[in-house]
Amino acid sequence: MTEQEARRMRRARFEGLAHLVVEPLHRYLLRRTSADLVDDVLSETMLVLWRRIDDVPGLGTDAVPDPADVLPWCYGVARGCLANARRADGRRLRLVERLIRTHEDAPAADADHSELHAALDALGALDREVVRLWAWEGLAPRQIAEATGLTANAVSIRLHRAKARLAAHLERKDAGRPGHKRDEGRSSQ
Repeated sequence: MTEQEARRMRRARFEGLAHLVVEPLHRYLLRRTSADLVDDVLSETMLVLWRRIDDVPGLGTDAVPDPADVLPWCYGVARGCLANARRADGRRLRLVERLIRTHEDAPAADADHSELHAALDALGALDREVVRLWAWEGLAPRQIAEATGLTANAVSIRLHRAKARLAAHLERKDAGRPGHKRDEGRSSQ
């Protein structure tokens, strides 16, 4: 048997199985979860059945399998896929709750970072990405090199130069020395 014939037989077995189990699995899932989740879980179930077509008990080389032989195992697959979907929903909900709590705990008046963002925007796209990976994501130059496709040495050089340009840009915005008034220390006479 050639590989192409084997694929055709596998596909025919799956199509026969799918034709037999799609409706019962759809009804099974409708009784157990919300209507908006049914199609996603059913799709995931069918994907697992495709991947594990050789493991389905009662599914021989016959084009039409016996429902009593294959449905119980397929229900078990659907049950597992539904459990996975529920766990994923739970994780998403916990994340949203955590983000809401974090947002509520944040200080009411956020600091104005518009000058910093303007200074970042003045950098080239690659330099801006290198700085953000370093400052916001906490990556080392070696890790940034892996993420950007540069060498670690090139990242270090770009980072050094970008930080210098940022400092110069931010210093121009605030020409006076921090904490000092312009006329401080001069006599008024």
